[in-house]
Amino acid sequence: MRTTRTTTLTVALLVSLLACTATAQPPLTEVARGFTSPVVIAHAHDDRLFVGEQRGTVRVVRDGAVLEQPFLDITDRVRGGGERGLLGLAFPEDFAASGRFYVYYTDLNGDSVLSRFTAAGDVADPASEQVLLTQVQPYSNHNGGQLAFGPDGYLYLGLGDGGSGGDPQGNGQRLDTVLGKLLRLDVSGEGAVAPPDNPFVDREGARPEIWAYGLRNPWRFSFDRETGDLYIADVGQNRFEEVNLQPAGSAGGENHGWNVMEGAECFQPRTGCDTDGLVMPILTYPHGGRWGSSISGGYLYRGSAVPELRGAYVFGDFVSGRIWRADLAGGTWEVTLLHETGFNVSTFGEDHGGELYVADYGGGVIYRIGGP
Repeated sequence: MRTTRTTTLTVALLVSLLACTATAQPPLTEVARGFTSPVVIAHAHDDRLFVGEQRGTVRVVRDGAVLEQPFLDITDRVRGGGERGLLGLAFPEDFAASGRFYVYYTDLNGDSVLSRFTAAGDVADPASEQVLLTQVQPYSNHNGGQLAFGPDGYLYLGLGDGGSGGDPQGNGQRLDTVLGKLLRLDVSGEGAVAPPDNPFVDREGARPEIWAYGLRNPWRFSFDRETGDLYIADVGQNRFEEVNLQPAGSAGGENHGWNVMEGAECFQPRTGCDTDGLVMPILTYPHGGRWGSSISGGYLYRGSAVPELRGAYVFGDFVSGRIWRADLAGGTWEVTLLHETGFNVSTFGEDHGGELYVADYGGGVIYRIGGP
């Protein structure tokens, strides 16, 4: 495994940047309200927004109005609450023709499920479910859950390390389990299979679906729609939150360090850990103070409505309600505060045109970043 050293934003630099604010802060504009625990915002390559609610429903927003009938209702098979529930939703580019889309959720047994459904118009058929992958969860937390199609047309899925604290089963560094991993799946056929160029396809004892490992609880990853770069936000244990970057064109197999490291510091052991072959995060921030303690990963902004935000990675924190932008300048990621929202930032999402949205978990409101 190759060793990759990426410039990491130090705590000292982060603290100094915390006092800064953007010269022009894009407003948060309310788009729709009335949701219950929204945790997913997605689009289907058209003018609709799809909002996933943790208890197992997906609702459609069109022209600022929430359609009365849910797009999908699988509350009868979802165990929601805490870090469980309907956690992922993704539409392939051919959705308009195929009607097929993908959902990741926690079932009634507490296990994680990746399924395919079919839809016609604004309504999906709950009975059309095809279960593609089921993963037993040893604990109730760290379910991960992001789903996204990459520029290569494959479906990517992030799973947490199985839960508890400190990764007691060592799943982050094990290759015989999908826990603590980012998976890359070919779903073009009837099942979900590992593409032949996945990095561990030919390694004995390794799960062939694995694309990257060493993750604790990846709560939102995204692809830069212009470059194909992959940004992975990983929720920390007790000290640091982090964002990892996988450049476009990577052959996969990156080890993002958990539970050897938390952020850019040793976790197990606390000192003198072996960092050979580990990929360092591009930025971290400490727990406590006004930063928060649970990152919600966002997107590199490529829309047109907020020109001053173009090229910035926008992310937030569930606990503090803060939203930041990170800009690469001279090899260092510089972080600037955008908003103190006052709510729990549960997720970000893009629409078809690349505009960004953010969810207020407790208030049930979806906002667009930028004006009307």
